Amino acid sequence: MASYRIRQYRDQDYDDVRTLFARGILEHAPAGYRHILRTARAQLGLLALFVAVRVAVGYWVLGLGVVALALVAVWLVVRSISTSYVQQALSTDLYDIRDSYLRAPDSCFWVAEAGGAVVGMVAVAPPDDPAERGVALELKRMSVSKDYRGRGISKALCGEVLRFTRARGYGAVVLSTSMVQVAAQRLYEGQGFRRVGTSSPSLLGSLLCFQIFQYRCDLPGRTAAP
Repeated sequence: MASYRIRQYRDQDYDDVRTLFARGILEHAPAGYRHILRTARAQLGLLALFVAVRVAVGYWVLGLGVVALALVAVWLVVRSISTSYVQQALSTDLYDIRDSYLRAPDSCFWVAEAGGAVVGMVAVAPPDDPAERGVALELKRMSVSKDYRGRGISKALCGEVLRFTRARGYGAVVLSTSMVQVAAQRLYEGQGFRRVGTSSPSLLGSLLCFQIFQYRCDLPGRTAAP
């Protein structure tokens, strides 16, 4: 028997849901930082910076110091991007969850509860992409507490979205996730999602080689998108 249950969001879940979301996003910042440092662009840039300082002042120690400062600066930028994304979400749809997801048509919000605590969350709503409006619904705000992963909670939450979408007559579920959220990608692909697009969230994201993946799951009995 499952040690958790999935239920619809209640107003008393508000603080727990917002905290769970913020923690889930911010914990991906180190993975994003490591990804950037592994790119050829970043490594060549750091090498060029070291060589330029070494040639200019003649001290390799100073060159290493400047590279260290550059590494700190990159981390601060990555952390700032994550923090800004959290703040944007908390000030928009997660500011008034009931109005955003429980009163709006074809929208819903679920939490996973274990031991009386909220340990997971997911939402569904009409997609941001106008081309998908009326055709698909969008899975949003998926997050599971780190201590409760590996128990099938993410799969169960995803299943709620798929059932909800099918019951309302839509032919697909779409979603977006970042390239560093590898576990999420595996989950979605295991549930029948396929990657259909890639984009960068901003010019800075392009410079940092950071990408957002778009996924789509065509529901059984529906016509698959081309």
